[in-house]
Amino acid sequence: MQFDTRQCAAFMHVIDSGSFEAAAQTLHLTASAVSQRVRALEIQMGNTLLTRNRPCRPTPAGQRLLQHLRRVAELEQDLQSELTSVQTTPVSIAIAINADSLDSWVLPAVADFLIDEQILLDVCIDDQDHTHDLLESGMVLGCISAEAQAMRGCQAQSLGTMRYYAVASADYCARWFPQGLNRESARLAPVLTFNRKDKLQSQFLLKHFGLPENAFPRHYLPATAPYNRAIALGLGWGMMAELMLQDIDAAKQPVRIAPNLPVDVRLYWHTWKVQTPRLARLSQTLVGQARKIMRQD
Repeated sequence: MQFDTRQCAAFMHVIDSGSFEAAAQTLHLTASAVSQRVRALEIQMGNTLLTRNRPCRPTPAGQRLLQHLRRVAELEQDLQSELTSVQTTPVSIAIAINADSLDSWVLPAVADFLIDEQILLDVCIDDQDHTHDLLESGMVLGCISAEAQAMRGCQAQSLGTMRYYAVASADYCARWFPQGLNRESARLAPVLTFNRKDKLQSQFLLKHFGLPENAFPRHYLPATAPYNRAIALGLGWGMMAELMLQDIDAAKQPVRIAPNLPVDVRLYWHTWKVQTPRLARLSQTLVGQARKIMRQD
């Protein structure tokens, strides 16, 4: 099957931007022209490729096509670089990363490599239990995930374990946990949650105190810096990665309210088995550096 490059470009831009109108602006076309190209591609494929919602999302057939197109685009970029012998144009690679990894170890681990290889990261941030969905949908070429099982055609490499501790400010502990953390105090004390996909706190409370979901008050703060700041201000208690705690000045360290009950999250790097040379080198660098930084027990 021969694909029309203009139709494929229209399809990818609609998915990346989330709408026909935004894709049209990028491609310098009318929204109607973009729609016609996508529709022509759907007729050729014999399948609906995306949902006409806001934002537009690929259907299962669209996911398969998007996976193919992204991998082909990456291969073409690498081939062009090899044939010209000199790489003058940076190459963009889309990957999905959980927020805590991005805010702690990922960028220092790969910064020198990205500069040397002229790679531009196109990062999607999601919970470690959901980044794998972005790889499966074709939105990214690699992801850091808590999912151990690789999907068909992909490989999963262990990165190590991120350890989390339940922490709070000293004032917060004095106010809510004067007798220590127990089921009753945990039921009443406000909890800091990153977003509605973040289950670290709720799973901790269910496992150790038998408190079900929504049995306790909570804040939602979907950004790492404000989340950590909220802990310092005494707005609530929450899970904080050990790697982040190591970077906080000793005088400002939050209190570990359950130091003997850490939560360990094993992370994996997922990519397609067939990778471009550049993506393979990125994978090797990321995995190698992660295993030096994170717990391997």
